[in-house]
Amino acid sequence: MKFFEVVKQSKKSKARLGLLSTPHGTVRTPAFVPVATRGTIKAIPPKDIPDIGIQIAFVNTFHLALHPGGEVLKKFGGIHKYSGLNIPLMSDSAGFQVFSLGRASERQRRMRTREGDEALLLGITEEGARFRSPVDGNEIAFTPEFSMQEQARIGADIVMAFDECIYYGASKEYAKKATQRTHEWLLRCVAAKKIKNPSSVRSARTFAGKQMLYGIVQGGTYKDLREESAKFVAKQHIDGIAIGGVAVGETTKEMKDAVGWVAPYLPPELPRHLLGIGRLEDIVAFVRQGMDSFDCVELTRLARNGIVFQKKGARFERYDLTGTKRLREKDPIEKDCPCYACRNFSVAFIHHLFRERELLGYYLATYHNLSFFERAFQDMREKIEQGNL
Repeated sequence: MKFFEVVKQSKKSKARLGLLSTPHGTVRTPAFVPVATRGTIKAIPPKDIPDIGIQIAFVNTFHLALHPGGEVLKKFGGIHKYSGLNIPLMSDSAGFQVFSLGRASERQRRMRTREGDEALLLGITEEGARFRSPVDGNEIAFTPEFSMQEQARIGADIVMAFDECIYYGASKEYAKKATQRTHEWLLRCVAAKKIKNPSSVRSARTFAGKQMLYGIVQGGTYKDLREESAKFVAKQHIDGIAIGGVAVGETTKEMKDAVGWVAPYLPPELPRHLLGIGRLEDIVAFVRQGMDSFDCVELTRLARNGIVFQKKGARFERYDLTGTKRLREKDPIEKDCPCYACRNFSVAFIHHLFRERELLGYYLATYHNLSFFERAFQDMREKIEQGNL
């Protein structure tokens, strides 16, 4: 069975319908990938996943390697058995933490406390990245080989190559070095994964019960670097391609430009994942550019802060449940929404839960947002099928 298959190509755009086949189920693309950082989609128990319609989720290698640790996860038979998430899972490589904790480290250096707190990111070299663990303060080194080892122990269906996410505004000199380092790390990830899976047949692009590896395209906001990176990654023995270094502070136009530069060089037989994209308006545009899957923490994070999504015509709007005027609103979040929150509760009650900091409020808002996104993606798939996207 093929790992990925394009089942329909739109005639109006580069949008396409696809099927991702994994040991834990088949994912229809375009697909949204909610983030389950530490093995849980925040506020949502696994039993609700089928009702919401979630097909696949994204776990975080950096945090899971720190706790409970790859060895523990291996003993439990992997993240699926450990967490009860019986759906296809992706795992990142910890490469994004090179970016996010590095930015945090700069803030720490500017705002050093009297206790002399040490930066979380200690340094990046050709070998890898060194971190100060936020769990116990010990130093930990992430290399491509260590990332592949930990992702194998985690046991997600799809794994990401270790990369260096380039921050917005980086000089071309830095972006070039980081992109070259990402390429060198990809070669090491491929080599390390071959050792872990000696019987795998990479060139056949077929699913044989093994983890599937995605290479990551970098290049920052520089067209030539993006194109060079896409060409390089596409030539490697990988199962899919992810585009990284987007949604890190740049404008919507700059994001679309970056994807547009890369898209012509992506092999059509490989699935394409766009990392960190969560605005539905942007996602629709990227689906038209041929992207297959997207992950983002935004919709669950917003939900925990009382922000939910509504559709108004062709627009997607945010709705604040915490405003005082919500106390008397009898309607659900959305009148035509079939989700559990909208079928059973008023805005007034959910507002009350947030004001009183009741955990049920976080659950209901998160349930709605996830359901909203899944319905939006189902609508996109139907439009592609009908030739309308």
